[in-house]
Amino acid sequence: MTLSPITAPEMRGIAHGFFTRKGGVSQGIYAGLNCGPGSGDDAGAVAENRERVTAHFGAATLVSLHQIHSADVVTVAAPWGSERPRADAMVTDRPGIALGVLTADCAPVLFADREAGVIGAAHAGWKGAIGGVAEATLKAMERLGAQRQRVVAVIGPTISLLAYQVGP
Repeated sequence: MTLSPITAPEMRGIAHGFFTRKGGVSQGIYAGLNCGPGSGDDAGAVAENRERVTAHFGAATLVSLHQIHSADVVTVAAPWGSERPRADAMVTDRPGIALGVLTADCAPVLFADREAGVIGAAHAGWKGAIGGVAEATLKAMERLGAQRQRVVAVIGPTISLLAYQVGP
């Protein structure tokens, strides 16, 4: 089984991707590549899906957050256990750590300074975007040695009119 993430030319040379539901083992309402440990999905299926993503990148580990629609950023120095930090963005300068954010109608934003070896990932919902999650991510990257003028950022797929329905 091969995963086929959507990639951005701006991130060429940096392992990254925006995954769809394709290629996972979850069933029922979570059918596909559900990587959300906080979901009601079978824990074994989520673990297998996360292993597939980790293996795709050749990373040692995949870390994700307990997302809370904030502008809070966590610096990742080492993987954490099952107790995920409450925040909406992460940065790291450690090789082998893959950063993962989960989105539905919010925007995933990936950041990288190739020269400094610093990456970031943000979950940017309306609340976090207005609160400055992108700016906070850049500042956290700078604390790890990134230089703003070298940082490239890409926004992943988001909700659209054809795939979104709201009530009155």
